[in-house]
Amino acid sequence: MGLIGNILGAREVAGAVGELAQVFVGNRAERDAAEAAMGQAALSQYAAEFQQAPAGWFDRFMNGLNRLPRPLLVAATLGLFAYSMISPEGFARRMEALALVPEPLWWLLGAIVSFYFGARELHYARGRTQAARAPGAKAAARPFLGGLPPRAAAPGIEVRAADPAFNAAIEEWRATR
Repeated sequence: MGLIGNILGAREVAGAVGELAQVFVGNRAERDAAEAAMGQAALSQYAAEFQQAPAGWFDRFMNGLNRLPRPLLVAATLGLFAYSMISPEGFARRMEALALVPEPLWWLLGAIVSFYFGARELHYARGRTQAARAPGAKAAARPFLGGLPPRAAAPGIEVRAADPAFNAAIEEWRATR
């Protein structure tokens, strides 16, 4: 058999066919290794990109200071209730003094407090939305929906993706005319 194979060149032909197939199809082991290396490189890049610097003493101090206003507001409100019961006359004098504060100053105080707490909430909400936008977030949530159809979460909403000119508010307005 070896003699006939050598005479006809079957081994060389088989080797040539294998090499030719590898040119068009590629080596699967090498392809898998390259994909694994690309995946590892992407993970390393993400780790370097999203790694947070270690918090220094100033950052830790400011985070602790930022956690004080809410508990202090609660304690002050409860203190006002207690003060109104302990000394009604003194409480009345202080409330009369608060009534003399001009309205624009109250608006300014409201804006400062709103921006302060709004900025803090936005800072922490950004992390939650980035996690929700993850590619597998919707797929991971599907088992918890109990096999509901895709539109079951919002049954009254009509979606017309094929018609870009559709505007639900205008359609509702036209229906009322």
